[in-house]
Amino acid sequence: MATELYESHDIKKTNTMNIILQVCIVVVGLAFLFYGYNCLFSNKLAEEFKRFKLSDNQRKITGIAQLAGGLGLIIGVFYYSLGIYASLCLSILMLFGFIVRLKIKDSFIASSPSFILMVVNIFFTYRFGALLHFW
Repeated sequence: MATELYESHDIKKTNTMNIILQVCIVVVGLAFLFYGYNCLFSNKLAEEFKRFKLSDNQRKITGIAQLAGGLGLIIGVFYYSLGIYASLCLSILMLFGFIVRLKIKDSFIASSPSFILMVVNIFFTYRFGALLHFW
């Protein structure tokens, strides 16, 4: 009887953790959709990319990559093989974003969102890989 209760608790805990992870993935995916859209259509972000010393084409590529990655994360909640690629690509994109911020001498605090999103997406990549039994 005690073993059954323990196992039941583990299953509930696992399901709760998975739901929390899925919500986090969707929230991060929505953030990337928002930023990707703004990257393409916001004058403020266009000016920010000039400050980053990046071209208009690089801004558009970044926006499209963020839109695709955000959508890939959200769909990845249901199709893990898409989620792992989206999170891996977004990790790389955020690594480049972090490097650009450091290169233009932004403070670590100003650079931290890209660093945090890189780490979060590395974690998502790991979790998608575990769900796909890659490791």
